[in-house]
Order: sequence, then C-alpha cells, then structure tokens
Amino acid sequence: MTNTSTQTKTQVDLQFPNRYNVMFFNDDHTPMDFVIGVLVDIFHKDLDSATQITVQIHEQGHAIAGTYSYEIAEQKVTEALSAARKNSFPLEIKIDTI
Repeated sequence: MTNTSTQTKTQVDLQFPNRYNVMFFNDDHTPMDFVIGVLVDIFHKDLDSATQITVQIHEQGHAIAGTYSYEIAEQKVTEALSAARKNSFPLEIKIDTI
C-alpha cells in the first residue's frame, strides 16, 4: 500500500480597506478657533497643522481634515458635528471617496 498525499496551495490576496477623505467646508458662522479645536481634539492634528487646514478651509472653501477607513471617518464626522451642534454652529463636514 502506498501513501500519497496531495497538498494544495491557496493564495490569499489581502487588500487594504478603501480610504475616505473627511472634508470640512467653510461657512460664515463657525469660528476658526472652534474648527482648530475640533481638528486638534477629534482629528488629533497638532496646532500648526490644524491652523493650516483651517486657513485653507477659509480661503478655498474646503479642505481635507484627514483620510481614514470608512468607519473611522464616520465616527470622527459624527463627533465633530455633535460638538458643532452642541455649540450651535452650522459646520458642514462630509465623507468623500478617494
């Protein structure tokens, strides 16, 4: 009796999750200091980066606050909008595909 064994190699291709940009949009009512605070507290930006992003939002009408997986982007947007609404600011933030 002959023992024969067969081995099958399975190749698994791993893919990184899709990435999404979190976009802030300019408005005439949300103070720049509040936006900087949100970028520091929720998006974990340093003060210089947060200030640069805020100036870009003000001058160009929008800017990317960060790029994340969908779930993380969604959570950060929820937290930021909750803080804005709590302070009666009409801040607009959206998730955009890359």
